[in-house]
Amino acid sequence: MFLEYSGWQSVSCSWNGMAKTSTSLKSSDNTSVLLDVIRKDSNEEVETVKGKLEKRMPNIKVFSGTSHPDLAQRIVDRLGIDLGKVVTKKFSNLETCVEIGESVRGEDVYIVQSGCGEVNDNLMELLIMINACKIASASRVTAVLPSFPYARQDKKDKNNPTEKELHVEKWKSIEWKFRSRAPISAKLVANMLSVAGADHIITMDLHASQIQGFFDIPVDNLYAEPAVLKWIKENIAEWRNSIIVSPDAGGAKRVTSIADRLNVEFALIHKERKKANEVASMVLVGDVKDRVAILVDDMADTCGTICHAAEKLMEAGATKVYAILTHGIFSGPAILRINNACFEAVVVTNTIPQDGHMKDCSKVQCIDVSMMFAEAVRRTHNGESVSYLFSNVPY
Repeated sequence: MFLEYSGWQSVSCSWNGMAKTSTSLKSSDNTSVLLDVIRKDSNEEVETVKGKLEKRMPNIKVFSGTSHPDLAQRIVDRLGIDLGKVVTKKFSNLETCVEIGESVRGEDVYIVQSGCGEVNDNLMELLIMINACKIASASRVTAVLPSFPYARQDKKDKNNPTEKELHVEKWKSIEWKFRSRAPISAKLVANMLSVAGADHIITMDLHASQIQGFFDIPVDNLYAEPAVLKWIKENIAEWRNSIIVSPDAGGAKRVTSIADRLNVEFALIHKERKKANEVASMVLVGDVKDRVAILVDDMADTCGTICHAAEKLMEAGATKVYAILTHGIFSGPAILRINNACFEAVVVTNTIPQDGHMKDCSKVQCIDVSMMFAEAVRRTHNGESVSYLFSNVPY
């Protein structure tokens, strides 16, 4: 708080962990000019004008895990603050050790860690970072998970097949016997984050929006849709003659929302799987003849589904096929499949690092969503609503 006096006065206060001296001078025309002098630990003095300091968002710290430091850096650059200091190392037995390199007492802490790469190690690292900040007296700890780990394990699969289904080829595997005893790992991850000390979660395009209900703390599930719409209008010249396609029935709600906002039609592909990451058959529902088909999904892993879907769409008469995915995991044979597929482009966001994928495949393009996370952090820190981001891209 700044105190104003009729003459030269000085008052010491605390700002962002640094000692600060504020001086106020009343000029002859009764206007006040406020000069601030910040004394850092190095005794370096910096003169500033009131307002510049406020833009630096006091009492906030943003830290990055090792999964996606580039995204974390983009977020803090957008906010106009520095990335917090943290040291992560592994012991010889591969245990993770995290040391927070600066004070977080009374601070609003945000930890950016995506569920990609070495998922288990990165998840454990995040839990340790959350707990380290919490026991160091952080006032609030928010986990920023651009890609939520274990999101596909959000429910138990169907129960045992009926007598009639037993004769169908897909049930001949012994795999069905164990589906009713599958774990709900997304709920377990939610519990772990809460127990570690997380007070708030920020993520994007959860595989199933019901995952928000696994938490007893606030969850902001951002949508890539506004950024996707912007990319379509700027990069697909024939977008008015396009059709939005869901590669499975579960994504119907997602594609209808995009189709409505573009004022175009939508289609979907019904698929049956033999087992995980392996598609048995596909049936196209909708007319794509002489149109640009845009496949939209929340994630792609081995890319078997979207590559089969692209073939199906071309066979049905589509002129071009694009794929737009929020989370481009691209594991196993994914890049090879994309290179051999008939896509004009496979567009993903940078919730997961994509530099290596873009280098290996010229069809892979990336939408930067760091500004959406930065704005979500800013609004959360200032106690503002984040619902604006559900339908708009911040500039």
